Amino acid sequence: MSNIKKMKKKMKKKDKFRLVKKTGAITRKKRMRSMIFALLIAMVGLAFRIGWIQFKMGDQLQNMAYLQQTLERSFNPKRGTIYDATGEKILAVSASTQSITVNPVNITKENKEKVAKKLRELFDLNYDTVLKKVSKRSSIETIAKKVDESKADELRIWLNENNITTGINIDVDTKRYYPYNTLAAQIIGFCGSDNQGLMGIESKYENELKGTSGSIVKHTDAKGGNLDEEGEEYIDAIDGNDLILSIDATIQGIAEKYLEEACIDNVCTDGGNIIIMDPNTGDILAMAGYPSYNLNEPYTPVDNELLSKWESLSKEEKSTQMQKMWRNKAISDAYEPGSTFKLITASAALEEGITDTDNAGEFCCTGGITIAGVRIKCWRYYRPHGSESLRDGLMNSCNPVFIGLGQELGVKTYYSYLNKFGFLNKTGIDLQGEGGSIFLAEEKVGPVELGTIAFGQRFEVTPLQMITAVSSIANGGTYVVPRVVKGIVNSQTGEVTNIEVKKKDTVISKETSEKVLSMMETVVAQGTGKNAQVKGYSVGGKTGTSEDGVNTGKYVTSFVGVAPVSNPQVVILITLYNPTGEGGHQGGAWVVLTTHNKTI
Repeated sequence: MSNIKKMKKKMKKKDKFRLVKKTGAITRKKRMRSMIFALLIAMVGLAFRIGWIQFKMGDQLQNMAYLQQTLERSFNPKRGTIYDATGEKILAVSASTQSITVNPVNITKENKEKVAKKLRELFDLNYDTVLKKVSKRSSIETIAKKVDESKADELRIWLNENNITTGINIDVDTKRYYPYNTLAAQIIGFCGSDNQGLMGIESKYENELKGTSGSIVKHTDAKGGNLDEEGEEYIDAIDGNDLILSIDATIQGIAEKYLEEACIDNVCTDGGNIIIMDPNTGDILAMAGYPSYNLNEPYTPVDNELLSKWESLSKEEKSTQMQKMWRNKAISDAYEPGSTFKLITASAALEEGITDTDNAGEFCCTGGITIAGVRIKCWRYYRPHGSESLRDGLMNSCNPVFIGLGQELGVKTYYSYLNKFGFLNKTGIDLQGEGGSIFLAEEKVGPVELGTIAFGQRFEVTPLQMITAVSSIANGGTYVVPRVVKGIVNSQTGEVTNIEVKKKDTVISKETSEKVLSMMETVVAQGTGKNAQVKGYSVGGKTGTSEDGVNTGKYVTSFVGVAPVSNPQVVILITLYNPTGEGGHQGGAWVVLTTHNKTI
């Protein structure tokens, strides 16, 4: 019995072992399957990641690798030269200078302080700032720009003496230079520290002038050492294109001289400007503002009075004063033209056949005229002009004559001529910051408003708009868009692209043009513009006086002149803001204008 029990017990143990063995085998298989599955998922994930890196991130990583392995420093091209109308006088040019950069990773630790001290000494820099740049973990840092050749040579000698062959770069750079300093400053404009145009022509024609930067490329390892034996790859800069302006440097210089004299002699508290234009092409032969500034030192005033208190001004006050210096008021600021605008009213009235130049007794000045119950005085109300023709009215600058003509023209017709003469739009000159006129909306103009517009008050236009309109009268009746650039010279081929003269619609007939010019000649010969007479020249013109704002106590004095009357080649507009000198503020009191080979 005991044997049987032993056998059963033995059999149970054997069965239990088999069961355990079988269970263990199943567990190992599951584990293996799990591992294979996990490995498969990992391989799929890895394959997906490799594919993602290869196809989705390939370009990005390639660029990153290029940047890590490539040391590239750029250098400026020569900015295009700006010439005057003759193509001979240089108004702006780029001179060669040097720029200094460092590759901090290529400067040994023991040399960093020595290098920083020398760079500080040579270029008058802050030592801590230079040391920080030299010690950075970056590929390249700029130390100094626009460095003179003598300073660059001194650095080269020092590097050679101290056996420093890597980590400091001396590359070609350019610096903008203006040979005539203040000449045409508010037209030409100036450049910033990176040679980008900031004002005037320099900014307006940035894409033509700037050129394309060159570069020096060097392949390096992680420490900045060469990866190949080819050294540096040099990519040439492409110089900017040159510009030929319509500005004649001689005429510009003369205009600036006499404008300054007029502003000083007449104590013009708000300065003045002058524009000289060829009415047949729209070429601006000269455009000047007073006060001006030195293009080579655009952040320093040239006015001695302002300069004496410059350091005491706040940052905001300095900024305001600099904006005034840089601002080209001739194109950006509107003013009330006064009696010079009577030329527009006369032109419209003649073109519409309302009147003619010499109908004796057609008008009668009694010292004023009543419109819609409002009495509007003539400027010489205390001694009325009496019986007048249109010629007499323009010669005497008689307000009632032109108020009456405005009423006969009517608002709709008058505004159509404002549009034709370009007063309701900007001229489109190729300069930055052109402003526009300020007129009442046509539907808001009543009889009184039309009367004041007809003799040049209670609205504002820019000097550029005014001279362009008078040029339409001078050239036989065609509106010509003003311009200051007449040619672009390709820096690579030397090919000159001439800028097309832009002519718009006919404003008035040639017959009307000739009549108005004839009356303008009478104004200078016998009327309010007598001071503009010049022996040997047939000169036509019109004076103007207006208030500078309402109840400001300030005045704007102006004169527009044309010569020769028989075949006008030049139109001049001078505008003086708030003349407070002994000569007063009347437009006819001070006008004497001189230009190259012509005096107006």
